[in-house]
Amino acid sequence: MSGKLFFFGTPAFAVPTLDALERAGREPSRVITQPARPFGRGRKLQEPPVARWAMERGIPVSQPRRVRARSFRELATADPPDVAVVVAFGQIFPEWLLELPRLGCVNLHGSLLPAYRGAGPIQAAIANGETVTGVTTMLMEMALDSGPVLQQRSTPIGPEETSSELGERLATIGAELMVETIGLLEAGAIEPQPQDDSLATFAPLLSKEDGRVDWELEAEAIFNRLRAYTPWPGLTTLLRNESVKIGWARVVGSEQQGEPGEILGLLDGRLAVACGGGTVLGLERLQRAGRKALAAAEFANGERLTPGERFE
Repeated sequence: MSGKLFFFGTPAFAVPTLDALERAGREPSRVITQPARPFGRGRKLQEPPVARWAMERGIPVSQPRRVRARSFRELATADPPDVAVVVAFGQIFPEWLLELPRLGCVNLHGSLLPAYRGAGPIQAAIANGETVTGVTTMLMEMALDSGPVLQQRSTPIGPEETSSELGERLATIGAELMVETIGLLEAGAIEPQPQDDSLATFAPLLSKEDGRVDWELEAEAIFNRLRAYTPWPGLTTLLRNESVKIGWARVVGSEQQGEPGEILGLLDGRLAVACGGGTVLGLERLQRAGRKALAAAEFANGERLTPGERFE
């Protein structure tokens, strides 16, 4: 018989797991998420996607600024869950909370641990040119994403798949895996497996600076970063000391003459730019700050670009 379940999560990535739990008859007894935050030009308060999901169903919602707060501890310990499901919650759990559920705190992570521990596993996998990734359910402990693995499921990464597209797929795959994991935990039919820390790699939280193009890299590496950083932080470069966002591009050739960042001209409607190792990236869409995105030819004409100019 299923026990009481708390759900910790915040962004849209977590909602498919809530949907899957609901379909499986495992609706949470309480949802814990982040507080509402100002959003948009009007700076109106907007509830996180997980909070909206719970409120629509009349499920109790807690939105502590810190789960370490005494008020939340009193609430949680007064009626503790049998298991806690955690999906992209965004806060560090104190020891008392990790030990509170009888079956533990089960986290869904967007990589095949111990690869890509940290806040940006999906982006890191694409940026590094991985062709396979997956999701992991694990028991949480005090250290970052180092707890014993419960289950994993792998999936190929498409050659042009962006982080937002892959994230949607992993959210769906992970949702079904989480339901399966919880069922096995309750039945005592799963044996947590320790991670090999010597194989661990890390995927830190991205910053806007991560999106700056390094034209010394080969075209394939830059294209992978474009896929990884779509939609955020985006891939940007400088032209005449002003920022330009690269909306999309493709690798178009190699063994071309030109210094990294040098504009070679238009090639099949793309703006060809020299990259490291003699490779060439064809830019398809570009956007000046505060303006609309333009196709490469339109951008080149509007900027009056000439071969030999350089992106920095």
